[in-house]
Amino acid sequence: MIFDAHIHLDLYPDVDAEAIVRDPDLTGLIAVSMDLASAGRTLELKRRFPDKVRAACGIHPERPPEDVCTGDVSALERFIREHAGEIDAIGEVGLPYYTRREVMQSTGGWNEAPYLDMLDRMLELAAELDKPVILHGVREDVRVLLDRLEAHRIRRAHFHWLKTDDRTLERLVSMGFMVSFTPDILYEEETCRVAERVPLELLMAETDGPWEFEGPFAGRKTHPSMIRESVRHLAKRRGIKPAVLLERLAENAKTFIDGTRETGIS
Repeated sequence: MIFDAHIHLDLYPDVDAEAIVRDPDLTGLIAVSMDLASAGRTLELKRRFPDKVRAACGIHPERPPEDVCTGDVSALERFIREHAGEIDAIGEVGLPYYTRREVMQSTGGWNEAPYLDMLDRMLELAAELDKPVILHGVREDVRVLLDRLEAHRIRRAHFHWLKTDDRTLERLVSMGFMVSFTPDILYEEETCRVAERVPLELLMAETDGPWEFEGPFAGRKTHPSMIRESVRHLAKRRGIKPAVLLERLAENAKTFIDGTRETGIS
């Protein structure tokens, strides 16, 4: 059975989202959101499909500086508190690696303060409500995120589609946080390297759909079924039977999001 640990289900057309959730091979998924509107639709999808959809609500960090608004964060905070009993996690949140790079290339300047404030407010809320956190962190930003998680004493965190150096990965693993890989593991060696180094008990599989992939997935709509091919590839690299690895990754995801295993700072 397949468990997609990170998918933007609200970005799919209704007919496609329903088809994904009703797939008999899908045991569950973690639907992450981008902003308040996205969080609302994600929660609606969980209400429609409570047996399979876990809902994560957050503000995606890859947005232009002019869109980082205190009012937006406050509105989302209120929404999360109002629906805390239904919301399974805080996410997707993190730091704006790609936006920062684009802005600096075009203007030469950058102010990280609003993004750090947005992140800290989401982490404070996660700690207050005892919710796991789903993180967007790329390269050097991962070190900053680990510092922030430690400062807020976050116990459960998931770094999706992780890209980082070996030393930072070792620190992340020592803190007991989760890592997931996407279908690009079939054609990106960096994704393979990370997925091979993470202990099995901290590893999950995702699609980040509807993000579209290349290689053997070019021209295909992103679907959780792609996880089978991803797992088959990693299983060969790690010397594990594909069915065994697929089951282990699904169980890891369910255990993480349902709160039956704590990680991070005690």
